[in-house]
Amino acid sequence: MLTNYLKIALRNLLRHKGFSFINISGLALGMTCSILIMLWVQDERSFNQFHAQLNRLYRVMEVQHYGGNSDFTFDATPGPLGENLPQDIPEVAQAVTLHPGFNLLFTHENQALKQNGTYAGPDFFRMFSFPFTQGNPQTALKQPKSIAISETMAQTYFRSTNVVGKTIKVNNKDTYQITGVFKDVPKNSSLQFDWVMPFTDYVQENDWVKDWDNNGPKTYVLLQPNTSQATVDQKIKHYLATKKKESTIDLFLQPVGDMYLQGNFKSSNVPVGGRIEYVRLFAIVAVFILVIACINFMNLATARSARRAKEVGVRKVIGAGQRELIGQFSGESMLITLLAIVFALGLAQLLIPVFNQLTDKAIAIPYQDPQFILAVASIALITGLLSGSYPALFLASFEPVKVLKGTLRFNTSTIWFRKGLVVFQFILSSVLIVSALVVYSQVQYIRTKNLGLNRDNVAYVYLEGKLKEQAAPLRNDLLRSPDIKQATIANQNPLMVGSSTGNVQWAGKTPKADVLFSVLATQYDYLKTMDIPLKAGRDFSKEFGTDTSNFVINEEAARLMNMRDPIGQKIQVMGVTGQIIGVTKDFHSSSMHTAMQPLILILNPKYAADYLFVRLATGKTKDGLAQMEKLVKQYNPGYPFEYHFLDEDFEQMYKSEAMIGQLAYYFAFLAIFISCLGLFGLALFTAEQRTKEISIRKVLGASVFNITRMLSLDFLKLVLLANIIAWPLAAYVMHNWLQNFEYRTNLAWWIFALAGGSTLIIALLTVSYHAIRTAVTNPVTSLRSE
Repeated sequence: MLTNYLKIALRNLLRHKGFSFINISGLALGMTCSILIMLWVQDERSFNQFHAQLNRLYRVMEVQHYGGNSDFTFDATPGPLGENLPQDIPEVAQAVTLHPGFNLLFTHENQALKQNGTYAGPDFFRMFSFPFTQGNPQTALKQPKSIAISETMAQTYFRSTNVVGKTIKVNNKDTYQITGVFKDVPKNSSLQFDWVMPFTDYVQENDWVKDWDNNGPKTYVLLQPNTSQATVDQKIKHYLATKKKESTIDLFLQPVGDMYLQGNFKSSNVPVGGRIEYVRLFAIVAVFILVIACINFMNLATARSARRAKEVGVRKVIGAGQRELIGQFSGESMLITLLAIVFALGLAQLLIPVFNQLTDKAIAIPYQDPQFILAVASIALITGLLSGSYPALFLASFEPVKVLKGTLRFNTSTIWFRKGLVVFQFILSSVLIVSALVVYSQVQYIRTKNLGLNRDNVAYVYLEGKLKEQAAPLRNDLLRSPDIKQATIANQNPLMVGSSTGNVQWAGKTPKADVLFSVLATQYDYLKTMDIPLKAGRDFSKEFGTDTSNFVINEEAARLMNMRDPIGQKIQVMGVTGQIIGVTKDFHSSSMHTAMQPLILILNPKYAADYLFVRLATGKTKDGLAQMEKLVKQYNPGYPFEYHFLDEDFEQMYKSEAMIGQLAYYFAFLAIFISCLGLFGLALFTAEQRTKEISIRKVLGASVFNITRMLSLDFLKLVLLANIIAWPLAAYVMHNWLQNFEYRTNLAWWIFALAGGSTLIIALLTVSYHAIRTAVTNPVTSLRSE
C-alpha cells in the first residue's frame, strides 16, 4: 500500500512539473530562511553560556539619578568597588574589577605586535571559565608585572612549548613575566582579550581609579551558592551611600548570561531591549516566512483539488476510508516537504558564507549535532503537517456521488478560506516590507543626523610609547604641513566619552542632586579640530594661564546645573575649583540609544595624552596620512603606525543596526517572492479554470484589456486588503522598536505607501502574465470541444 501511494505521489509530481516546482521551491526557500535564522539565533543565545559558574556570576550595574526622568543606567563602576564588596556583603563570595579595551605593543626578540587585552583583579580566572593550558589560574594575577596570555599569542611570540616564566616587553618599556597561558577566548564571549594583567598595575599609574566618585572599570561578582540575586540587590542598592556622602546612586546585579542579549537599560534595573529584540524579531520573521510558504502549498493544493476529485471518488467507491485518504494525501505533503528540506539544506550550505559575511559571524552548519538534526526534523515535520493538513482533510471529504457525476463545486466557505490565506500571507509580507523600510529609514537618520561635530576627514592615532611625552611637539610639527588643517589631543574618542564623575559642585546645588557628568580631558584647539560650535564664551587658550583650572561645558550640563548665564560662574570638578569659560552646543558624545549627556571639558595635559586627532585638509587625505606616518615613526620608532577615522568609528557603533537592516531587506524580499510564487501558481490555475469563460467573453466582444483587468482585479483586491490590515500592525511593531533609540525617525506616510505600492505592483506583474496570456488566446481553440 505504501509503495502504491509513493508511486502515485511521484507520478503527480512529475505530471504537474510546474506546480511541483512552485510547491517545492516555495517550501525550500521558506525552510532555508528558517534554518539560517535558527543558526543565527542559536549563536546569539550561546553568548557567555560556557562559564561553569554561570548561575552565580553577575556584573554590577549603576543607576545614576539625575532627577526627574533623566536617570542613566550603565556598567561603569568606581575602581574600589570590587575590592570592598566581598568584605561588606557576606553573600558575595568573590569580586573582580576589570578594565578592558587596551591595545598595547608587545615585543619579544624581533616580534613586535599590538594585542588587545584587559586589566583584571586576582580572582578573574577563578570566577570565569577561561581554561589554562599552562600555569596556575589561581595565582596568575597575584603578583605585579605578571601576565597571562592566550595560546595564539604564546605561539606568535615563542617557539618553545612551555612559556611560563619567560618575559615579554610591554610598550617598549615594562617587562612582564608570563605566569599562565589560557585557551583562546571563544567568539561567543562578551569579554574578548589576548592578555590579562593585574588591575593593581593599572591603578598605580591612574590615581583617579581610587576615587569612589569616578567611574570607569567594570565590576563582576560571584555569589555564594544558593544565594538569591534579589537579596543581594536589596543590600547593594544604596551601597555607595556608605562610601561617599549624599550619594543617590543605586546598584544592582545583572546575570552574566543575560548581559549580551539584554544590554539596554533606560532608567532602572529592568532591561528594555538590546540584541534580544533582534533575536525575537528574526525568530518571528522565520515563522512568518515558513507560514507564507505553507500557505502557498495549501492554496495550490486546495485550488487544484478538482483535478483529483475523481481519484478520490473511485477510491471511496472501492472501499477507501477517510483515514486512508487523509494518510495518503498527508504522506504526499510529507514527501514534498522532504524534497524541500533536502534542497533547503543544500541552499543553506551555499548561502552560509554570504550569511556569515553579512552577520559578521563564523557559523557552520552542524550536521553532526543531534540537536540541529532534531531541529531540522522538527521544522520539516511541522511544515509538512501544517501545509498538508487542510488539503488532506479537504480532499478526503469529497462525496463520491457528486464527484463521479461531475457536479463537484467549491462552496463559498472554501473559496473564502483560500482568499483568506492569500490575504494572510500578504499581510505578513507587507509587515516585513514596512519593517525593513523603517529600519532603513532609522539607519539613514542616524548616519545623516547632525551630531554637533564634524566627523568627516578626522584621523587619529593612539599616543603610546614616546608619543605621550612628545605629543605637543608632534602636534606642532603636524600643523606645519599644508595637508593638515587642525590637530588636538584628548583622552577619549568624542563619539564614545566613557569617563564620568559625580564629584561636581556648583552654587545652588541641592543635596540630592547627584548628577553624573561625562568628563573629557583635552588640550588646545579641541573645539576647532572637531568643529564643535560655541554657544557662549570661549575655548581654552594659551593666552590664559589659568585655563588649566577652568572649564568648558555643554548646554545639557548648564541646564542640569540650572544656569541661565553660566559664563564666569565657579564650579568644582573632582576637587579642582575654577570658572566656566565657555558653553558648547550639544554634541553626541555617546550612542543615540541614550539621551544627551551633560559634559565637562577640562584642560589637562597630563590626562589628555591618549589620542592625537588630526583634521586633514580637503582632498589631501592621502598626503596628510603620509605626513602623519612619517612624523609618528620619527617620534616613536619601534611602534607600528596605526590610524583610524572618526567616521569609521561612527559606522562601527551602528553596525548591528545596519546588519539588521540588510537582513530585513533580504527576508522581506524573500517573503514577497514566496508570496508571489504562490500567487503565480494560483493565477495560472485560475486562468486554466476560466479559459472557456474567457473565450466566450472574447467572442461576445470583450477586449484583451477588459479580460486582463477582470482576472487581475480579483487578486489585487486581496493584496490591497492585506496592506490595509498590515499597516497598523507594522506601525505598532516598529513604533516599539524605535523606542530603543533616544533619537529616532518618524513613521512617515511614504513608508506605508511604498510598501503598499510595491506589493500591488509586484502582485500585478505576477498575475498579469497569466491574465494577458489567457486573454490573447484564440477562443476557437478553447471552444472547439463545445
